[in-house]
Amino acid sequence: MADYRFDDVIVADDAHDLQSYLSEAHAAKVRPLCLCLPTGVPMYVAKAGRAFIIKRMPNSGAAHSADCSSYQPTDEISGMSQVLGEAIRENEEDGTTALKLDFSLSKQGARTAPAPSGQQSDTVRADGSKLTLRSTLHYLWDAAELNRWTPGMSGKRTWYVVRSRLLAAAERSVAKGAPLSSQLYIPESFVGDQAAQIRQRRISHMAGLASSQKARKLMIAIGEIKEFGTSRGGFKITAKHLPDFPLMMEEAIYRRLRTRFANELEMWNSNESSHLMFIATIGLSASGVASIEAIAVMLVNANWLPFEHMYDAMLLDALTMQRRRFIKGMRYNLAEAKPLACAVLSDVPLHPNGVALYIRKPGLEPHEEAELDELTEQSTMPAWIWSASEELPRLPDNVLKQEPPQMRRDEPSESAW
Repeated sequence: MADYRFDDVIVADDAHDLQSYLSEAHAAKVRPLCLCLPTGVPMYVAKAGRAFIIKRMPNSGAAHSADCSSYQPTDEISGMSQVLGEAIRENEEDGTTALKLDFSLSKQGARTAPAPSGQQSDTVRADGSKLTLRSTLHYLWDAAELNRWTPGMSGKRTWYVVRSRLLAAAERSVAKGAPLSSQLYIPESFVGDQAAQIRQRRISHMAGLASSQKARKLMIAIGEIKEFGTSRGGFKITAKHLPDFPLMMEEAIYRRLRTRFANELEMWNSNESSHLMFIATIGLSASGVASIEAIAVMLVNANWLPFEHMYDAMLLDALTMQRRRFIKGMRYNLAEAKPLACAVLSDVPLHPNGVALYIRKPGLEPHEEAELDELTEQSTMPAWIWSASEELPRLPDNVLKQEPPQMRRDEPSESAW
């Protein structure tokens, strides 16, 4: 929930007449104020079809209160700062976001073998000018607000909710001159007695991939991996909710995946409650068989919150068990060796712009220790650090400390007890 000020009128974001206020503000080019902070933060109004939407000003996310839906963490909390303005550009006219992708959605001629598995995958390259496959998934997760958590979300995140929010985020995004949603496939929740209808909707959505042109069209697919398997000519992925539509892989791609994402696969095998998400570019053969051209994966926990290592997962579990409100940091294109906050607490009244939570993993190299120290010292945001070789320290208070009540004259002093 949020309130907005239009001149001298305050309107809630769920008010029945909000659209009329947004229409007037758009016509007059007036900037409403988000009242997440007493001083207010300027917003802008964009027209999307027949409706109007209110959005934060570009590069203003950190100016909002940490518990506001318009809040975006500062540079040290999210890798988005590295790609914002280049790979990610917001359009104030229509409220869409333009994405520059570093991977192709077409394939000329026959498929070529990928780079040897010993090389670092270019899906995680530290380049701010374009989004890699993995950082595209991070962007969608972020834009869908699936990296945000409040206690009221417990038990309410299902695949239906995750899919719906990802598709809504894709609707507001443009890539390679077309809506991202038209180039994206996310499987529906599988329902046995509706299997035929679900299959037909999938075929219709992917119809463009069956083009007989020389350049084969590709599509982005996002889903949860159920299992890896072997086929007669290579390997395949079976995704949850896609029991009748395996995604085929050449052996070279499979080997590279196992090498590049060895840590994620190891943690997925050891953590039964985790979900292994994939994002891939896929094409269809003339016979309708789907094949993977490029792939990256991301681990999320039982609440669909991303995590990078087991210490990350432990802290997220502690935060949810203590019913805290927070935003999970997303790495985007940032190199994995670079320090990044695990999360930002958004429920600390003494620090309305949030408190950054860092993890000092065991076995860090001296230069990595120094980079983490430098990051926290230079940050304007208060830092809480857990040295993971030690017990988890107390988290910052999420309530204002009350002044002690005035002591009655007939009560003994504290020293008398």
